[in-house]
Amino acid sequence: MTDGSLRIVSLIPSGTEILAVLGLTDAIVGRSHECDYPKEILDRPVCTQARLNTNAASNEIHDRVNNLLQNALSIYEIKTDILEQLQPTHIVTQDQCDVCAVSLSEVEKAIASLTQTSPQIISLKPNVLDDVWRDIERVASVFKVDAVRVLENLEARVKIVAQKTQGLSQTEKLPSVACIEWIDPLMIAANWIPELVTLAGGKPLFHTTQGQPSFQLSWEQLVHSNPDVIVFMPCGFDLNRTRQEAQLLTKQPQWQDLHASKTGRVYITDGNSYFNRPGPRLVDSLETLAEILHPEIFQYGYKGKTWEPL
Repeated sequence: MTDGSLRIVSLIPSGTEILAVLGLTDAIVGRSHECDYPKEILDRPVCTQARLNTNAASNEIHDRVNNLLQNALSIYEIKTDILEQLQPTHIVTQDQCDVCAVSLSEVEKAIASLTQTSPQIISLKPNVLDDVWRDIERVASVFKVDAVRVLENLEARVKIVAQKTQGLSQTEKLPSVACIEWIDPLMIAANWIPELVTLAGGKPLFHTTQGQPSFQLSWEQLVHSNPDVIVFMPCGFDLNRTRQEAQLLTKQPQWQDLHASKTGRVYITDGNSYFNRPGPRLVDSLETLAEILHPEIFQYGYKGKTWEPL
């Protein structure tokens, strides 16, 4: 149970999941339009909305996002009237990516306009797995709850995967893996993703350092790299939407010649709920990758839920 005087608004899905795993679900009084897990928070008032049509095609979304950012506009709006009504004591947000969620500056602007309350901002900025653990610790420390058991459990699951894949490079060639975060234009997933691929027993393509932001890639570069495995994890898309969008690439002239395509090692994932969300379920994402890359070692039962072969 939580202190009745706590009134938390979470404006980032990963933040909502961190609060939930720490036992603070009851204290969440408002959420962003993208916060959809755990299911208990779906009845909380929605405090944000997107300034674009997220059902549009990949390239349309990309152009609209660029257009908004070039005009120094946030991609998301905060409904300050709802914030005013909710009178939060704390707001959880992020300053990691202006495309993923409402920006920190927008939150600060919204708070400055509130008359009834002056909530404390907790801003998350994860780039690698360790940052996610630190964010969980920080949120726990602000609300004076214990994160030890939660972190021990998450870290133990990571360790199990890492230990099982550790000896693979000595005994066999690790598969080269291209993780696709956006399809039109083509973008490679970054931040914590190369780290997850490495832990899961793969060789992440196009990355020399972990924790860097995602970047665009030409079709020719992908063809030249000829990955053993291709994993689609577009930001904000679930399995069904990812399956539709992936067809854009499979229609490319050299698609059939790619090693991953020939060997049937092309996969779609629910990037929205898992890979793009730097909270507790990144461990589910790691286990998903391990199951995809080494089915002979890992069988978690995620197939059909978090991933499917394309």
